[in-house]
Amino acid sequence: MPETMLFAVSMGDPSGVGIEIALKAWLERRQYLPAFFIIGKKEIFVQTAQRLGLEINIANISNPNQAHETFTRALPILDIDGVVSDFDAGKPNSDNAEIIINSIKKATEMAISGEVSGIVTLPIAKSVLYAEGFKFPGHTEYISHLCSEHYIKNHEAIMMLSVDGLRVALVTIHDPIFKVPELITKDKIITLAHALNQSMKDDFGIKAPKIALLGLNPHAGEDGAIGREEVEIINPAANQLRAEGVDITDALPADTAFADFNRTQYDIYLAMYHDQGLIPVKALDFHGGVNTSLNLPIIRTSPDHGTGFGIAGKNIARYDSFENALKMANAIATNRKQIA
Repeated sequence: MPETMLFAVSMGDPSGVGIEIALKAWLERRQYLPAFFIIGKKEIFVQTAQRLGLEINIANISNPNQAHETFTRALPILDIDGVVSDFDAGKPNSDNAEIIINSIKKATEMAISGEVSGIVTLPIAKSVLYAEGFKFPGHTEYISHLCSEHYIKNHEAIMMLSVDGLRVALVTIHDPIFKVPELITKDKIITLAHALNQSMKDDFGIKAPKIALLGLNPHAGEDGAIGREEVEIINPAANQLRAEGVDITDALPADTAFADFNRTQYDIYLAMYHDQGLIPVKALDFHGGVNTSLNLPIIRTSPDHGTGFGIAGKNIARYDSFENALKMANAIATNRKQIA
């Protein structure tokens, strides 16, 4: 890890809001941001800035060592292999799939090699990549795959979404609701909870983490009256985890678990499915949420929003989430460095 924090940012889809929010974040870097550079093509950023009427200095760098000095006077861009095709705002172009993927891969490889402290990924449109044969459900799975290839070990990332004062991890992610019950197993909950417990210590400096475990069914099943998953899977997993030294609750009713008087008691929630965990995060702070990939040997964060094709090019995209993603990556890198 570099002596001074430095983060590589993958450029995301050039037709979305990612380029815009990166430009704005650099312009407003007076609010402390760690140094970062973007892996992409300078022409994309220059053209986007011109379209938006943003006056900004943009400079190519040839290696990460130049990023810190450049960052004080210009947004640093590290050139990436590939050809840029048309990238009209709001009109995704699958011809840019190669350069988008190359940017993610290069950022990940630089984090694995230790050239950067971590990575922040700007939003992609998975449908654009699928059209060119991309075989992963999204960023998280692709980055996990790259890490597993390098370390010859299975590194399965855990998705955590957070806003100020609330962290939520997920047992299942982008799975249809009807499949969720069969995907929730005792072993999976135990494995995830142990990884979360360790991550809270290593990445967030919490010595004795408290984990809130959510039920699957309304009212956490009411002792099996309206669902058996809590009785047969979730609570048995919690019992074993407590026996193994993890401070975790039994299944909590999700409709009350996120009340303000409950949020102060727990360091992280483990939700059973996507919307169960993400609705409270986005209700609390729609613009500022961060997506963090836990349980990886590298640090990866991302804005908790998509490409925003509907508002791309209109100069109204907010950079709050990207800024928070950079700060989150910096905080995790700082904590990991202290225990190294």
